Amino acid sequence: MSPKGTRGAAAAPAAARLEEYYTALLEHFGPQHWWPARTRFEVIAGAILTQSTAWSNVEKALAGLRRRGWLTAAGLHAAPRAELERAIRSSGYWRQKAARLAALAQFLHARYGGSLARMFRQEPVRLRAELLEISGIGPETADSILLYAGGMPFFVIDAYTRRILERHRLLDYAAAPARPPAYENLRAGFEAEFGPRAAVYNEFHALIVAAGKRYCGKSVARCEACPLRRLLPASGADRRSHAAIISQSGPVSRGRARRTQRGRARRA
Repeated sequence: MSPKGTRGAAAAPAAARLEEYYTALLEHFGPQHWWPARTRFEVIAGAILTQSTAWSNVEKALAGLRRRGWLTAAGLHAAPRAELERAIRSSGYWRQKAARLAALAQFLHARYGGSLARMFRQEPVRLRAELLEISGIGPETADSILLYAGGMPFFVIDAYTRRILERHRLLDYAAAPARPPAYENLRAGFEAEFGPRAAVYNEFHALIVAAGKRYCGKSVARCEACPLRRLLPASGADRRSHAAIISQSGPVSRGRARRTQRGRARRA
């Protein structure tokens, strides 16, 4: 997936925009109907439980919570910690995750009277900041909660997203080659491309996960069968000649991408 460059190419390839990736994945996989959950509170619990584990393990943990009646704000708030840990043991790191679930339940009870409806009426940026103050809830988990449980337009960046962007040379490492773009810059890149369209964010992130699981593995990439193969850097294009979309400092504008490509082509 990383074709070596050759000097003297006529011109650098045009950068594929994120919209093309979305269309290609949607045509291949179809709608994903995410998030896989019965209720909004189950989405929230799942977003915490899925940290560092496979979804099959999360499903077992959610089933344990459901049997005990703890997949509600009130139920989780009243759950004894030791019993909560046993209920979610299948998800791994059960002590840390039990603490995070309890902290989320306490936050919801104290700040919003245990009401998800009240919580999601909060101004989105402020609510995101509040969620990030809860111990153990980072940007990816917070954005998953906001997007999939609240329908708020925050794009979720995960390991699959980073992997696909990097393998397709859509990340600009020019400023600091050893430092990948920060989460917030990646999120800003997607949101700048699509605007505040929660339904598109929902579908696109789910499609990226599907592609990552089926084709773009951490150790093995099945590029020959991947629907994104045609969007790989063209033969003869290397990291320098394929225009990036996202840099360390944020999204790269279309004009800047074109100017960068022309300058690199002239130097080739």
